[in-house]
Amino acid sequence: MTDRVLVRAITLDFGNTLVLVDRAGLRDVVGTTASGLVRRGIVHAGTEFAPVWAEERDRQFREEVPQFRETDINQRAVRVLARLRGMDPPLAGERWDDPAAAALVGPDEVAAVVDLYSAAFVGRMAPVADATSTLRRLAGRGFALAILSNWPLAVTIDRFAEAQGWLPYLRSIVVSQRVGLIKPHPAIFRAAEEAIGAAGADILHVGDDWAADVVGASRSGWRTAYVRGRQGDTPLPTSERGDGGEGQIPVRADLEIDELSELDALVGLADT
Repeated sequence: MTDRVLVRAITLDFGNTLVLVDRAGLRDVVGTTASGLVRRGIVHAGTEFAPVWAEERDRQFREEVPQFRETDINQRAVRVLARLRGMDPPLAGERWDDPAAAALVGPDEVAAVVDLYSAAFVGRMAPVADATSTLRRLAGRGFALAILSNWPLAVTIDRFAEAQGWLPYLRSIVVSQRVGLIKPHPAIFRAAEEAIGAAGADILHVGDDWAADVVGASRSGWRTAYVRGRQGDTPLPTSERGDGGEGQIPVRADLEIDELSELDALVGLADT
């Protein structure tokens, strides 16, 4: 039997840990966003929006993630609208002329894209079945809880957590957009330590992305729980077991789980 991991605080990743972010779901989110933009007269044909959005999302992932930078939804909105208004995207290996793109797009239009996209995500996506019950039980046992996520639009997670009734269970929501750097960069883990009031081995981080969650948290001195089998059908950046440890001692997760509800039996509250 696995020994219980004793900690004072638990942080949980958002995408594909607390909520499954699958391709079909995100297609619906983008489609709903496009329909809203058509109604507002910002774009003329919703069918043109989705493929351009996907291309620019993937371009941002290629450019920003290797540098540990979060993608910028406002920037993506500008680029997509500029393309729909006739601007050619950059050739492979070149960068966007963002000032030229911004000259074709109004700030209110960018705000509309961001707001519609965030609302569509909250309305369409659902938490995993045991997310709410697990948060409730762990908070009731005295753990300090927080969401710790790579996500380009922090307000979406704020709104989602509020809509699901999670806020009473959470001490903080720490998101890469606000920090400026993504997991596995140590800066986002340091920000979470400050927000949650614990540090190092007193914190267990729970996540589905090996490099971002397990390697990142382990190298910040935290305990880790790897959620298996969550990355089979997602457009989000992913990694496999063993990724992120090049040239260093291999990292192992303290726990490996298939469902969040397993945490209740595997984690104990450390003495304060």
